[in-house]
Amino acid sequence: LMLTAKSTELDRVLGLEMGADDYLTKPFSVMEMTARVKALIRRFDAVQGYQKQQQSPNLAFDGLKVLTDQRMVIIDGQEVELTAKEFDLLHFFASHPDKVFNRAQLLDQVWGYGHEGYEHTVNSHMNRLRTKIESNSHEPKFIKTVWGIGYKFVGHQTAATTHIS
Repeated sequence: LMLTAKSTELDRVLGLEMGADDYLTKPFSVMEMTARVKALIRRFDAVQGYQKQQQSPNLAFDGLKVLTDQRMVIIDGQEVELTAKEFDLLHFFASHPDKVFNRAQLLDQVWGYGHEGYEHTVNSHMNRLRTKIESNSHEPKFIKTVWGIGYKFVGHQTAATTHIS
């Protein structure tokens, strides 16, 4: 939480881009500062909870395997190269099959922050992820768009293995 007397839009943007999770200008009330600190703690706890979920067992759906400990994805026997965030996003979806998530929820759960201005980040990651895991990214098999709401992972769960065969 950045506390400062600088209150222009440029100052706030620079502060957030430098790594601040929130920005509060003087003068501020103790009540508002306390509420902002509590919100930051909730987001931190959500990230910690998601990181604990990442220790979950391997997942397998119709030819797609998500090997959690190895942070590896295999589709039809072939390893697929994903960035760290693409893996986190796929793992989150595969851990919650058939549940619809909007962009703000994905930002909170996968990125660990929720800011309306960054929702395009979800779209670009979804497009890249679909390109890598779907045989036809325009007619996805695993990650479906629920128009006007968000995205959901669809797949029949099968037995997962812990090693590459």
